[in-house]
Amino acid sequence: MKFHIIKSDNHTNARAAKLITDHGTIETPIFMPVGTIGSVKGIHNRELQNDVNAEIILGNTYHLYLRPGIDTIKKSGGLHKFMGWNLPILTDSGGYQVYSLSANRKIEEKGVKFKSHIDGSYHMFTPENVIEVQRQIGADIIMPLDECTPYPCSYEYAKESMDRTHRWLKRSLEKHKRLPFTYKYNQELFPIVQGSVYSELRKESAYFVAEQNAYGNAIGGLSVGEPVDEMYSNTNDACEILPKNKPRYLMGVGTPINLLENIALGVDMFDCVMPTRNGRNGMMFTSEGTINIKNKKWQNDFSPLDSFGYSYVDHDYTKAYVRHLFSVNEMLGKQIVSLHNLSFYLWLIREARKHILEGSYYSWKEKMVKNMQQRI
Repeated sequence: MKFHIIKSDNHTNARAAKLITDHGTIETPIFMPVGTIGSVKGIHNRELQNDVNAEIILGNTYHLYLRPGIDTIKKSGGLHKFMGWNLPILTDSGGYQVYSLSANRKIEEKGVKFKSHIDGSYHMFTPENVIEVQRQIGADIIMPLDECTPYPCSYEYAKESMDRTHRWLKRSLEKHKRLPFTYKYNQELFPIVQGSVYSELRKESAYFVAEQNAYGNAIGGLSVGEPVDEMYSNTNDACEILPKNKPRYLMGVGTPINLLENIALGVDMFDCVMPTRNGRNGMMFTSEGTINIKNKKWQNDFSPLDSFGYSYVDHDYTKAYVRHLFSVNEMLGKQIVSLHNLSFYLWLIREARKHILEGSYYSWKEKMVKNMQQRI
């Protein structure tokens, strides 16, 4: 894996770069559509590649481990072949499920014991077997087991959790170093900065992660309910310390405005379920603000979904038609808005890259943030 910075912005810490993997080159900054269970919900792979122009997608170790199971994925030749996706893939370790399924898990020094949300069976994730599972899934970029602390949490618990995550990271890196690759391409492990919303802990964790000298680094445990200013502050703390010559991945973030503000802080990679999850509920992101397409005001609006036309659905369908689909509970409406939102996210992040290269990122960002703050 190689990472080449092409240009840095003059007025912010934004940068345009290329991340080269064995499954292809990713131009950063980049947004990764979330394919938790081996699919981006409601979207065909051909649409992801030809319309959304996704360069990398994300899968989830926890969910893939439970269904279809690692044996099935390995027999198919890895997740790329199983789902028919030939471009890069990143897999999360399941650490977020430690946070989100708190009623069904127990954290120990060894790892995390959890109860399946599917059938109630018990399983154990350790730093070592999470690496083994991800070897067999076969993603290009993999993540170590960590704990995503809830918000709010005490300083004492955040410190305890961070220290344990650091110990798990050491075990993960050792396993990653010793375990052969399952398929005929490389995988790289990105350590994760934790520390909740405490600046002192975020800095301590970022220094620890930077010392591991991995190919890239991640920032986790944010966008879990904290005020947005604290997200930006803690991201900035980490970015100030993490190596500038390596990619930085901010996990689970976020809104279009979050992306633009965190790009300005030096983040290169993002993922979030928001474009598809909110899209299935009728929330449509556009260059001029956010729309609830289910509102009656769109009943007789025959204009395109967005005047910029960054997706074919913007030309093929009108607001009135898509509202009609939602009003009659037709699944096509959810698919159209999901595809529109993903296209918008990837269009937005490519526009950001273009303006970084042109040296006009800050002024463009300020204009776009103002536009997107509106509820239309």
